[in-house]
Amino acid sequence: MKLFESAVLLSLLSCVCNASPKPKAPWVNAARTRLMKSSHINTKRYLNTTTCVQTDPVTAQAPKSNIWVGLTDDEAASVTNWLFHQPDLNLTVSDKAGEWDNRVLLVELNQPNKSDALAYIDNGSTPPARYAHVVLDIRATLEPTYSDILVGPLPIQNGTTTWQPLEYPYTRKTGGSVRNLDADYDSMDAFIMNITSSIEDITMNLWGGFAKGQDNDTLDVWGIDPLWQDDGKLINWLTFWNKATDEFDAETLLPLGLFLKVDVNGRDPSKWSFEGWLYNDIFYPTTAAFREAFYTPGFVQLPPNVEGDWARTDRRGDPLPLDDASPPVMTAPGGSRYTIDQEAKYVSWMDWTFYAGFSRDRGLALFDIRYRGQRILYELGLQEALAHYAGNDPVQSGVGYLDSYYGFGPYAFQLVPGYDCPAYASYMNTSFYTEETTHTHINSICLFEYDAEYPMQRHSTGSYVSNTKNVFFTVRSVSTVGNYDYMFSYYFYMDGSIKVEVRASGYIQSAFYAHNQDYGYHIHDSLSGSMHDHVLNFKADFDIYGTANTMQLTANVPVTESYVWSEKPRNTMKLQRRFVENEDESQLFWDANGATQYTILNTAAVNKFGEYKGYRILPSSPTIHLTVLNSSNLRNTINWATHDLSLTQHHDTEPRSAHPYNNQDIHSPPIDFSKFFNNESLIQEDLVLWFNLGMHHVPSTQDLPNTVFTTAQSSVHFMPLNYFEEGDVSRRTRGMVRVDYGGGDVSEVETFGQGVPGCQVDLGAEGRELEAELWGYTGDVVIRKFPFDPNDPYFDSDSIV
Repeated sequence: MKLFESAVLLSLLSCVCNASPKPKAPWVNAARTRLMKSSHINTKRYLNTTTCVQTDPVTAQAPKSNIWVGLTDDEAASVTNWLFHQPDLNLTVSDKAGEWDNRVLLVELNQPNKSDALAYIDNGSTPPARYAHVVLDIRATLEPTYSDILVGPLPIQNGTTTWQPLEYPYTRKTGGSVRNLDADYDSMDAFIMNITSSIEDITMNLWGGFAKGQDNDTLDVWGIDPLWQDDGKLINWLTFWNKATDEFDAETLLPLGLFLKVDVNGRDPSKWSFEGWLYNDIFYPTTAAFREAFYTPGFVQLPPNVEGDWARTDRRGDPLPLDDASPPVMTAPGGSRYTIDQEAKYVSWMDWTFYAGFSRDRGLALFDIRYRGQRILYELGLQEALAHYAGNDPVQSGVGYLDSYYGFGPYAFQLVPGYDCPAYASYMNTSFYTEETTHTHINSICLFEYDAEYPMQRHSTGSYVSNTKNVFFTVRSVSTVGNYDYMFSYYFYMDGSIKVEVRASGYIQSAFYAHNQDYGYHIHDSLSGSMHDHVLNFKADFDIYGTANTMQLTANVPVTESYVWSEKPRNTMKLQRRFVENEDESQLFWDANGATQYTILNTAAVNKFGEYKGYRILPSSPTIHLTVLNSSNLRNTINWATHDLSLTQHHDTEPRSAHPYNNQDIHSPPIDFSKFFNNESLIQEDLVLWFNLGMHHVPSTQDLPNTVFTTAQSSVHFMPLNYFEEGDVSRRTRGMVRVDYGGGDVSEVETFGQGVPGCQVDLGAEGRELEAELWGYTGDVVIRKFPFDPNDPYFDSDSIV
């Protein structure tokens, strides 16, 4: 596999993870240049034929080009160069841009419309015309904006290439622009540091530290996201945090309980105002009032949160019994049983095929998912992730992170073999755009087979036992957005089902313990777990035997029924079926007691028994919708989070449920999901299912130092329902056994022809051993796009940590 694939989607990271867990500051590029390394992990082959050979997947040829995968390096460079030669855009190179300069934030492929894509992949039309989606940071104005534009068609050609506002995918038609509340980030930081430095005597007395905007600051100051946007004001609440004293990212566990309020409306810092301090649930409108109270006898000082081993993730405590021995590991003794076209990002496993796409906002997405050549889903992927907090203090109460603002693509870091994925997994690289460069995350998507801890099927009698291995295929990525690590996994099973799963780990964002008992547990010295909801929205565009689909609800209902064979009525249950007729009745909750089946089917596709062919959608672990009603923090930006699942008629103008800059205007965001619902018919139409995964998270002592993946997880399963006339299609696998026995003797063992490993597993240092060698872990590989220099890549990790 080449280090730089030409067909990767370029993506943006407009902020870094330095002072706050949700970074906003500009990138700082390191000038380090190293020799390029292969993105393979341990590709050396064994020559000893008695040793199991861990082969890479066979190289496949995709039936079509991947029209979702992204811009090539040459395309991105040509678009960037063309933009800087458009005088009407008045652009400045990012590393020279200030608060009053315009710059380019994002250059990526504009995803093709489904109508154009189907004409190509199904009907043999020419591939859709390619356009670049560009986000401009327009600051050379009193009313700064983030502006989406289209550039194309590609390739760039003088005289034919144009740019135009991109607004058709958004519910608000304002020329593809939304106001930019971050334009004066540096001035706001200086304004705040001027306030915090004015109470250095108090912070030194309380905690022995200070926050003055200097390199040797021992305290940090950050707060709500997004800013309060009500009553003509732009309010920012901030709080003090102890800085971590070592490499561990523990700052979000170290709140100090002092809060300040500022109004930063407009672009003139001289008109911004400081509006007060809050400490121990007492509000002081001026610094003088706070200082007077602080030095008055009887003033209560609250103890700080201080970093220690309790906040560090390294091993500690007494070793577990026998834990020095190597744990069980899994291998693929016959080599990889799937194929990959790395350039097209096309994958085939057993009867499944799909294309992988990648974008700045949502990271990994899958397209044209087929089983036995029949498309099940046109598109499957993340749309938005919400972390909505609550607390007695104004910071926890004011936080509602919308993580596509930061982007899942830029934070899809290199995976750790043997830990994030099995050591024998295969990998893909991903890329994102920032500051006239593209950064390539090496090995940031993994693909592998795995044997579940339970069989697919079994049955035993007095004369035989039959059993089938439950081997499944996984596509996985992990994005670390601020303090949280999100693991996204898409599982494909031999029975024709698909599972979508998200798990969360990392450091919690905690609260100061004082007065917070109604919002969280007291989990350390001066620490409260800050209650919050994680709600992650996904898009599943089903195409069951074509685009004409319907949702059927089949409920188990209690009834009292009379029968001709019974002398009196009987209390029992029966099935009650109905279709979701239109969008006005299509925002749904999972039924109590799991009593209702939710199925996407095609009423024109009937099996030989007269049943509709379809796919059922069911939660396979807890899923949630948002607890808060009409959120004061986010208003109309999160209308997708109010239900468990929603159904809409597909339109090319409604490709996304959320916009990465929705948080910049919470009352009138670029995409208001509620506007998708206008009573359109949902009977035999092209349907899109929007569903939520997530967790109600009330952190406890078990979340220290990090939340664990085992319990912070949520998933949904798509399972065939009357789809396959022959029954369970996993019967086709050779990975099963039947043992006939009787009278204490086994008379036959039928293995159905699957090979048995006849080789040794080598745990030595050579080759692709079971425990992966980790010294090859590296940072981003970067190529500059303006001026374009593909022959001078360099490594840069500073900008991703």
